[in-house]
Amino acid sequence: MSQSLAEKFYFYMKLGRELEIRAKEEYTKGNIGGFLHLDIGQEAVSVGAVFGFGKGDLFCPYREHVLALARGMDPKLIMAELFGKITGVSKGKGGSMHLYEPKLDFYGGNAIVGAHLPHAVGAAYARKYMGEKAGVLAIFGDGATNGGSFFESINLAVVWEVPVLFLCENNFYAIGTRIDRVSAFRDIYLKAKDYMPALQVDGMDVFAVYEAVVNAKKYLEDYGKPYFIEAITYRYEGHSMADKGDYRSPREIETFRKKDPIENLKNKAMQMGWLTPEQIRMMDEKIAQIIEEAVEFALNSPEPDLEELYKDIYCGVCADVIP
Repeated sequence: MSQSLAEKFYFYMKLGRELEIRAKEEYTKGNIGGFLHLDIGQEAVSVGAVFGFGKGDLFCPYREHVLALARGMDPKLIMAELFGKITGVSKGKGGSMHLYEPKLDFYGGNAIVGAHLPHAVGAAYARKYMGEKAGVLAIFGDGATNGGSFFESINLAVVWEVPVLFLCENNFYAIGTRIDRVSAFRDIYLKAKDYMPALQVDGMDVFAVYEAVVNAKKYLEDYGKPYFIEAITYRYEGHSMADKGDYRSPREIETFRKKDPIENLKNKAMQMGWLTPEQIRMMDEKIAQIIEEAVEFALNSPEPDLEELYKDIYCGVCADVIP
């Protein structure tokens, strides 16, 4: 089991990092517009959580590229969306912050901090109402836990007894504001422990995240009630491409780079005999090819027509009555 997981984890973590490194390059060339928030350094949380949770609705914030890849989204469609092309997963209108694919139960890419948490609770309530056991995974950052929607959501999840896994990616910074300047609790899970089972894990260790999420998912299925996990992680880049991140010391960044989730997984996998240098080389080559094909696809794809501005705005009943 560890061998197969190690291969899967390495592939998707490395794929996510290489896609974002290339996205950063394309952004500086002017091929990607709007906002671009990179997940570099936090890949273990994204990959470990998605594979640990398995089936179920996924709601997440705007730093969602690696989550989307791990959930099965085509890298070509992701890159095309970043480029604002009609072939993108959101038809070029969502961009980096709004990747969306209901076929994958992926309702992520929410731009407003913490605004998707009530949506996740509502989705879990709907699943429960329909007699389904499928849980909901809601991922968010430490900054979201200082907002009213966070407390409202965890409170209602308990009152309604709905199966939501609240997973906080604590990278210590809400944009440029360090957590100890704005939060009474540096350990985020303490904010939830009086509501539901809550724990803290090493978010730089993909196996630790995976095991914690597997156990949490079982709790959701067995009891139909919410659960909370705080994953301690770190983003190497600034909040977005507009942020140099110079509010952090080089020493702090280097401390976490020594805990790099991909390098640590690779070293552990080779020490345990789960992966060989040749297997890693072959995966790296495959990933490089996937990224090149994704960029080529995005570059050669057309931009949306102006008429696309009026499409996919309303749905359901509203679409029938609003011109």
